[in-house]
Amino acid sequence: MTPEENSFDNRIDLSVLQEKVGNIKKEIAKIIIGQEEMVELLIAALLANGHVLIEGVPGVAKTITAKLFAKTLDTEFNRIQFTPDLMPSDVLGTAVFNQKNNEFELKKGPVFSNIILIDEINRAPAKTQSALFEIMEERQVTIDGQTVFLEDPFMVLATQNPIDHEGTYALPEAQLDRFLFKINVVYPSFDNEVDILKTHHLRKAEKPLDLIGKVLDSKDLSIFKCLIHEIRIEENILKYIAELVTKTRNHPYLYLGASPRASLAIMNTSKVFAAVEGRDFVIPEDVKKALIPVLRHRIVLTPEREMEGFTAAQVIDLIVKSVEVPR
Repeated sequence: MTPEENSFDNRIDLSVLQEKVGNIKKEIAKIIIGQEEMVELLIAALLANGHVLIEGVPGVAKTITAKLFAKTLDTEFNRIQFTPDLMPSDVLGTAVFNQKNNEFELKKGPVFSNIILIDEINRAPAKTQSALFEIMEERQVTIDGQTVFLEDPFMVLATQNPIDHEGTYALPEAQLDRFLFKINVVYPSFDNEVDILKTHHLRKAEKPLDLIGKVLDSKDLSIFKCLIHEIRIEENILKYIAELVTKTRNHPYLYLGASPRASLAIMNTSKVFAAVEGRDFVIPEDVKKALIPVLRHRIVLTPEREMEGFTAAQVIDLIVKSVEVPR
Protein backbone atom coordinates (compact mmCIF):
# COMPACT_ATOMS: atom_id res chain seq x y z
CA MET A 1 0.00 0.00 0.00
CA THR A 2 1.42 3.38 -1.03
CA PRO A 3 1.74 6.27 1.45
CA GLU A 4 -1.04 8.08 -0.43
CA GLU A 5 -3.37 5.08 -0.12
CA ASN A 6 -2.44 4.65 3.52
CA SER A 7 -2.89 8.31 4.42
CA PHE A 8 -5.68 9.50 6.69
CA ASP A 9 -6.64 12.60 8.65
CA ASN A 10 -6.59 12.28 12.43
CA ARG A 11 -9.07 14.06 14.66
CA ILE A 12 -6.35 14.47 17.29
CA ASP A 13 -2.69 15.41 17.03
CA LEU A 14 -0.53 12.44 18.03
CA SER A 15 2.78 13.79 16.73
CA VAL A 16 4.15 14.83 20.15
CA LEU A 17 3.24 11.46 21.65
CA GLN A 18 5.02 9.67 18.79
CA GLU A 19 8.07 11.90 19.21
CA LYS A 20 8.32 11.25 22.95
CA VAL A 21 7.90 7.49 22.50
CA GLY A 22 10.64 7.51 19.87
CA ASN A 23 12.94 9.48 22.18
CA ILE A 24 12.41 7.00 25.04
CA LYS A 25 13.37 4.15 22.71
CA LYS A 26 16.48 6.04 21.56
CA GLU A 27 17.61 6.70 25.12
CA ILE A 28 17.24 3.07 26.20
CA ALA A 29 18.90 1.86 22.97
CA LYS A 30 22.09 3.63 24.09
CA ILE A 31 22.57 0.77 26.56
CA ILE A 32 20.14 -2.06 25.76
CA ILE A 33 20.68 -4.06 22.58
CA GLY A 34 18.00 -6.25 21.00
CA GLN A 35 15.13 -5.94 23.46
CA GLU A 36 12.91 -3.73 21.31
CA GLU A 37 9.70 -5.63 22.08
CA MET A 38 10.27 -5.38 25.82
CA VAL A 39 10.85 -1.62 25.62
CA GLU A 40 7.82 -1.15 23.38
CA LEU A 41 5.59 -3.04 25.83
CA LEU A 42 6.92 -1.09 28.81
CA ILE A 43 6.00 2.17 27.07
CA ALA A 44 2.58 0.77 26.10
CA ALA A 45 1.88 -0.29 29.69
CA LEU A 46 2.84 3.16 30.96
CA LEU A 47 0.43 4.86 28.54
CA ALA A 48 -2.31 2.29 29.30
CA ASN A 49 -1.90 2.85 33.05
CA GLY A 50 -0.94 -0.78 33.68
CA HIS A 51 1.65 -2.89 35.50
CA VAL A 52 4.18 -5.29 33.96
CA LEU A 53 5.60 -8.66 34.98
CA ILE A 54 8.98 -9.36 33.35
CA GLU A 55 10.14 -12.99 33.29
CA GLY A 56 13.50 -14.28 32.14
CA VAL A 57 16.62 -16.11 33.24
CA PRO A 58 19.31 -14.13 35.11
CA GLY A 59 21.48 -11.85 33.02
CA VAL A 60 19.13 -10.97 30.15
CA ALA A 61 18.80 -7.30 31.22
CA LYS A 62 15.40 -7.48 32.95
CA THR A 63 16.31 -5.25 35.88
CA ILE A 64 18.62 -2.83 34.07
CA THR A 65 16.05 -2.25 31.29
CA ALA A 66 13.37 -1.48 33.88
CA LYS A 67 15.74 0.94 35.66
CA LEU A 68 16.73 2.65 32.41
CA PHE A 69 13.07 2.94 31.42
CA ALA A 70 12.28 4.60 34.76
CA LYS A 71 15.24 6.97 34.26
CA THR A 72 13.70 8.33 31.03
CA LEU A 73 10.71 9.50 33.08
CA ASP A 74 10.92 12.65 35.18
CA THR A 75 9.20 10.91 38.10
CA GLU A 76 10.16 9.28 41.40
CA PHE A 77 11.55 5.73 41.32
CA ASN A 78 12.04 3.10 44.02
CA ARG A 79 13.41 -0.41 43.86
CA ILE A 80 12.28 -3.13 46.28
CA GLN A 81 14.21 -6.39 46.52
CA PHE A 82 11.75 -9.12 47.51
CA THR A 83 13.14 -11.74 49.90
CA PRO A 84 11.56 -14.64 51.87
CA ASP A 85 11.69 -12.63 55.13
CA LEU A 86 10.10 -9.46 53.68
CA MET A 87 7.02 -8.32 55.59
CA PRO A 88 4.08 -6.23 54.28
CA SER A 89 5.15 -3.30 56.47
CA ASP A 90 8.56 -3.31 54.73
CA VAL A 91 6.71 -2.52 51.50
CA LEU A 92 3.73 -0.43 52.59
CA GLY A 93 5.06 1.31 55.68
CA THR A 94 3.74 1.36 59.23
CA ALA A 95 2.20 3.57 61.86
CA VAL A 96 4.86 4.88 64.27
CA PHE A 97 4.11 6.49 67.64
CA ASN A 98 5.38 10.06 67.89
CA GLN A 99 6.21 10.84 71.52
CA LYS A 100 6.26 14.60 70.86
CA ASN A 101 2.56 14.85 70.05
CA ASN A 102 1.42 11.48 71.46
CA GLU A 103 -0.02 10.44 68.10
CA PHE A 104 0.62 7.69 65.60
CA GLU A 105 2.08 8.88 62.31
CA LEU A 106 2.34 7.01 59.05
CA LYS A 107 5.89 6.18 58.05
CA LYS A 108 5.55 5.53 54.33
CA GLY A 109 7.25 2.52 52.76
CA PRO A 110 9.09 2.36 49.43
CA VAL A 111 5.85 1.69 47.54
CA PHE A 112 5.04 5.40 47.82
CA SER A 113 6.64 6.42 44.56
CA ASN A 114 5.70 6.68 40.88
CA ILE A 115 7.64 3.82 39.28
CA ILE A 116 8.24 0.78 41.50
CA LEU A 117 10.68 -1.94 40.49
CA ILE A 118 10.06 -5.15 42.42
CA ASP A 119 13.02 -7.44 41.86
CA GLU A 120 12.34 -11.19 42.13
CA ILE A 121 8.71 -10.72 43.10
CA ASN A 122 8.17 -14.46 43.58
CA ARG A 123 10.68 -14.62 46.46
CA ALA A 124 8.32 -13.01 49.00
CA PRO A 125 5.73 -15.09 50.92
CA ALA A 126 1.98 -14.97 50.29
CA LYS A 127 1.36 -12.46 53.09
CA THR A 128 3.60 -9.90 51.43
CA GLN A 129 2.26 -10.71 47.98
CA SER A 130 -1.28 -10.02 49.16
CA ALA A 131 -0.20 -6.54 50.27
CA LEU A 132 0.23 -5.68 46.58
CA PHE A 133 -3.39 -6.43 45.63
CA GLU A 134 -4.86 -3.14 46.84
CA ILE A 135 -1.87 -1.16 45.57
CA MET A 136 -1.99 -2.51 42.03
CA GLU A 137 -5.76 -2.48 41.53
CA GLU A 138 -6.97 0.52 43.55
CA ARG A 139 -3.70 2.47 43.74
CA GLN A 140 -4.08 3.09 47.43
CA VAL A 141 -2.62 1.83 50.69
CA THR A 142 -4.60 1.10 53.87
CA ILE A 143 -2.62 0.92 57.12
CA ASP A 144 -4.37 0.67 60.50
CA GLY A 145 -7.62 1.87 58.96
CA GLN A 146 -6.00 4.89 57.32
CA THR A 147 -6.22 4.97 53.50
CA VAL A 148 -3.63 6.90 51.52
CA PHE A 149 -3.92 7.32 47.76
CA LEU A 150 -0.82 6.89 45.60
CA GLU A 151 0.20 9.74 43.33
CA ASP A 152 -0.28 9.46 39.57
CA PRO A 153 1.52 8.10 37.62
CA PHE A 154 1.93 4.81 39.44
CA MET A 155 3.38 1.71 37.80
CA VAL A 156 4.74 -1.58 39.13
CA LEU A 157 7.51 -3.32 37.19
CA ALA A 158 8.15 -6.77 38.63
CA THR A 159 10.80 -9.30 37.61
CA GLN A 160 10.96 -13.02 38.23
CA ASN A 161 13.21 -15.93 37.31
CA PRO A 162 11.35 -18.91 35.75
CA ILE A 163 14.17 -21.40 36.34
CA ASP A 164 15.25 -21.13 39.99
CA HIS A 165 12.29 -22.35 42.08
CA GLU A 166 14.14 -22.82 45.37
CA GLY A 167 12.83 -20.37 47.94
CA THR A 168 10.17 -18.96 45.61
CA TYR A 169 6.40 -18.70 45.87
CA ALA A 170 4.11 -19.04 42.85
CA LEU A 171 2.11 -15.88 42.21
CA PRO A 172 -1.63 -16.46 42.70
CA GLU A 173 -3.88 -16.10 39.65
CA ALA A 174 -5.63 -13.10 41.21
CA GLN A 175 -2.32 -11.27 41.43
CA LEU A 176 -1.20 -12.25 37.93
CA ASP A 177 -4.49 -10.89 36.60
CA ARG A 178 -3.55 -7.45 37.92
CA PHE A 179 -0.55 -7.24 35.61
CA LEU A 180 -1.43 -5.72 32.24
CA PHE A 181 1.42 -7.57 30.49
CA LYS A 182 3.72 -10.46 31.08
CA ILE A 183 6.91 -10.01 29.07
CA ASN A 184 9.08 -13.06 28.41
CA VAL A 185 12.69 -11.96 27.91
CA VAL A 186 14.77 -14.40 25.86
CA TYR A 187 18.49 -14.68 25.14
CA PRO A 188 19.87 -12.20 22.58
CA SER A 189 20.81 -13.33 19.10
CA PHE A 190 24.48 -13.95 18.24
CA ASP A 191 24.80 -10.59 16.46
CA ASN A 192 23.12 -8.76 19.33
CA GLU A 193 25.44 -10.41 21.83
CA VAL A 194 28.46 -9.23 19.83
CA ASP A 195 27.00 -5.69 19.85
CA ILE A 196 26.46 -5.94 23.62
CA LEU A 197 30.14 -6.79 24.11
CA LYS A 198 31.24 -3.94 21.83
CA THR A 199 29.10 -1.27 23.48
CA HIS A 200 30.09 -2.44 26.96
CA HIS A 201 33.76 -2.31 25.97
CA LEU A 202 33.49 1.17 24.43
CA ARG A 203 31.54 2.52 27.41
CA LYS A 204 34.51 1.72 29.69
CA ALA A 205 33.86 3.01 33.23
CA GLU A 206 30.75 5.06 32.43
CA LYS A 207 27.66 4.02 34.37
CA PRO A 208 24.67 3.14 32.15
CA LEU A 209 22.20 5.24 34.15
CA ASP A 210 24.39 8.34 33.72
CA LEU A 211 23.99 8.12 29.93
CA ILE A 212 20.18 8.22 29.99
CA GLY A 213 18.31 11.51 29.76
CA LYS A 214 14.81 12.28 30.98
CA VAL A 215 12.22 12.40 28.20
CA LEU A 216 8.75 12.42 29.73
CA ASP A 217 7.33 14.17 32.80
CA SER A 218 4.07 13.64 34.71
CA LYS A 219 2.29 16.52 32.94
CA ASP A 220 3.05 15.17 29.45
CA LEU A 221 2.07 11.68 30.55
CA SER A 222 -1.32 12.88 31.82
CA ILE A 223 -1.97 14.62 28.48
CA PHE A 224 -1.01 11.49 26.53
CA LYS A 225 -3.28 9.29 28.64
CA CYS A 226 -6.18 11.62 27.86
CA LEU A 227 -5.36 11.33 24.16
CA ILE A 228 -5.41 7.53 24.42
CA HIS A 229 -8.98 7.69 25.77
CA GLU A 230 -9.99 9.59 22.63
CA ILE A 231 -8.80 6.86 20.25
CA ARG A 232 -11.79 5.46 18.33
CA ILE A 233 -12.67 1.79 18.45
CA GLU A 234 -15.59 0.55 16.37
CA GLU A 235 -18.20 -1.88 17.66
CA ASN A 236 -17.03 -4.64 15.30
CA ILE A 237 -13.56 -4.41 16.89
CA LEU A 238 -15.09 -4.60 20.37
CA LYS A 239 -17.01 -7.72 19.32
CA TYR A 240 -13.77 -9.15 17.91
CA ILE A 241 -12.03 -8.67 21.28
CA ALA A 242 -14.98 -10.18 23.16
CA GLU A 243 -15.09 -13.22 20.88
CA LEU A 244 -11.35 -13.85 21.24
CA VAL A 245 -11.51 -13.68 25.03
CA THR A 246 -14.69 -15.76 25.21
CA LYS A 247 -12.97 -18.49 23.16
CA THR A 248 -10.37 -18.87 25.92
CA ARG A 249 -13.11 -19.85 28.39
CA ASN A 250 -14.30 -22.89 26.46
CA HIS A 251 -11.20 -23.95 24.55
CA PRO A 252 -10.39 -27.67 25.01
CA TYR A 253 -6.70 -26.92 25.52
CA LEU A 254 -7.31 -24.51 28.41
CA TYR A 255 -8.14 -25.24 32.04
CA LEU A 256 -8.66 -21.54 32.85
CA GLY A 257 -9.70 -18.78 30.46
CA ALA A 258 -9.35 -15.01 30.62
CA SER A 259 -11.64 -12.67 32.59
CA PRO A 260 -13.38 -9.45 31.48
CA ARG A 261 -10.37 -7.62 32.92
CA ALA A 262 -8.39 -9.17 30.07
CA SER A 263 -10.88 -7.81 27.52
CA LEU A 264 -10.47 -4.31 28.95
CA ALA A 265 -6.69 -4.71 28.92
CA ILE A 266 -6.73 -5.74 25.24
CA MET A 267 -8.95 -2.78 24.34
CA ASN A 268 -6.83 -0.24 26.21
CA THR A 269 -3.58 -1.66 24.86
CA SER A 270 -4.95 -1.66 21.30
CA LYS A 271 -5.70 2.05 21.67
CA VAL A 272 -2.10 2.69 22.77
CA PHE A 273 -0.66 0.73 19.84
CA ALA A 274 -2.86 2.72 17.46
CA ALA A 275 -1.77 6.04 18.97
CA VAL A 276 1.92 5.12 18.84
CA GLU A 277 1.47 4.30 15.14
CA GLY A 278 -0.07 7.75 14.64
CA ARG A 279 -3.67 6.55 14.16
CA ASP A 280 -6.68 7.79 16.09
CA PHE A 281 -8.57 4.54 15.47
CA VAL A 282 -7.98 0.87 16.32
CA ILE A 283 -7.56 -1.81 13.64
CA PRO A 284 -7.58 -5.63 14.07
CA GLU A 285 -3.75 -5.74 13.88
CA ASP A 286 -3.59 -3.63 17.07
CA VAL A 287 -5.76 -6.20 18.83
CA LYS A 288 -3.65 -9.12 17.59
CA LYS A 289 -0.49 -7.38 18.76
CA ALA A 290 -1.93 -7.03 22.27
CA LEU A 291 -3.18 -10.60 22.66
CA ILE A 292 -0.07 -12.55 23.70
CA PRO A 293 1.39 -10.12 26.27
CA VAL A 294 -2.08 -9.56 27.78
CA LEU A 295 -3.27 -13.19 27.81
CA ARG A 296 -0.17 -15.37 28.29
CA HIS A 297 -0.29 -15.07 32.12
CA ARG A 298 -4.08 -15.11 32.40
CA ILE A 299 -4.79 -18.47 30.79
CA VAL A 300 -3.86 -21.89 32.17
CA LEU A 301 -3.26 -24.89 29.92
CA THR A 302 -4.70 -28.29 30.74
CA PRO A 303 -2.14 -30.71 32.25
CA GLU A 304 -2.32 -32.88 29.13
CA ARG A 305 -1.39 -30.01 26.80
CA GLU A 306 1.39 -28.87 29.09
CA MET A 307 2.87 -32.37 29.04
CA GLU A 308 2.71 -32.29 25.24
CA GLY A 309 4.80 -29.10 25.26
CA PHE A 310 2.13 -26.62 24.23
CA THR A 311 2.59 -22.99 25.25
CA ALA A 312 0.08 -20.24 25.97
CA ALA A 313 1.26 -18.36 22.87
CA GLN A 314 0.52 -21.37 20.64
CA VAL A 315 -3.01 -21.72 22.00
CA ILE A 316 -3.63 -17.98 21.57
CA ASP A 317 -2.48 -18.31 17.96
CA LEU A 318 -4.97 -21.16 17.41
CA ILE A 319 -7.75 -19.02 18.84
CA VAL A 320 -6.83 -16.07 16.59
CA LYS A 321 -6.98 -18.32 13.53
CA SER A 322 -10.42 -19.61 14.56
CA VAL A 323 -12.04 -16.15 14.77
CA GLU A 324 -12.97 -14.18 11.67
CA VAL A 325 -11.17 -10.85 11.42
CA PRO A 326 -13.59 -7.89 11.16
CA ARG A 327 -13.46 -5.78 8.00
